Amino acid sequence: MDATAPSRDLGESAYARIRAAIREGSLAPGERLTETDLAARFGVSRTPVRQAIARLEAEGLLTHESRRGLTVTRPDHQQVVELYVMREVLEGAAARLAAQHASETEIAAMAEIVAQEPAAYGDARALAEVNQRLHGLLYLAAHNRYLLRSLEQLAATMALLPTLLTRGGRAEAAHAEHRAIIEAIVARDGDAAEAAARAHARAAQKHRLAWMVRTLGVPLAVPGGDA
Repeated sequence: MDATAPSRDLGESAYARIRAAIREGSLAPGERLTETDLAARFGVSRTPVRQAIARLEAEGLLTHESRRGLTVTRPDHQQVVELYVMREVLEGAAARLAAQHASETEIAAMAEIVAQEPAAYGDARALAEVNQRLHGLLYLAAHNRYLLRSLEQLAATMALLPTLLTRGGRAEAAHAEHRAIIEAIVARDGDAAEAAARAHARAAQKHRLAWMVRTLGVPLAVPGGDA
């Protein structure tokens, strides 16, 4: 019998629970963490928490900051740009593959989720949940385990960013973009599905960066530097 199995199981459980807390926002970006606090919070010893922390650091969800110690990662401008570049590539591929391989049941389920979006306008939590269900089902409908693995990692990191669906008319725009993706998948048009998914990711990035500029500002140009 493998004596290390219980330790691995506890480490896996701690990892899943901490990762879920980050995704749900109960562990917020920039929040300082310690092994002791996490162990107490999740009712486990420090050893599985240490194992979980190592995995989450490797995935970029936790970061060691100078003088602050371990924190939930707070993505900077460049990281956000890089995330959305990968989102455009991966979700574009997922939409193309879904147009080719999704079952009729999967397509009907995605269409039903899109139809539910207007009822959630104004409710950030409900809208975020609907959005996550739609994108999650799209990932599954691509029927590619390697792409799914990459998309799941991307989604976990994207969860570090606050939802902006209820700001600046983004919910209505996203709904129209989702409809375009689903319509292309229904038509089994891989080119159109990928183009619609890429356009959706670019629109989301534009909205996110505009919000960051309004909220966080932009670095000042260095006096005397190149234009």
